[in-house]
Amino acid sequence: MTLHGLLPYIQLILAVVLIASILLQQTGASLGGAFGGDNFSATYHTRRGLEKYLFYTSAVVGILFAVSAFIALIIQ
Repeated sequence: MTLHGLLPYIQLILAVVLIASILLQQTGASLGGAFGGDNFSATYHTRRGLEKYLFYTSAVVGILFAVSAFIALIIQ
């Protein structure tokens, strides 16, 4: 198989991993924080352990997904 044939499967796997890594992250902000509510306890948060790993994983997989979408645009 060529890259043109494998790319949709690669993008599907990257999309599933990206969605899972984003959904598994915990957030300290409530719904009020999204609309400008005062939530002073969520202003600074240090990521540790699994949360830090999931954050970096979601960033790397997001970049890989964007690169694969750009490659798919080029090889069409």
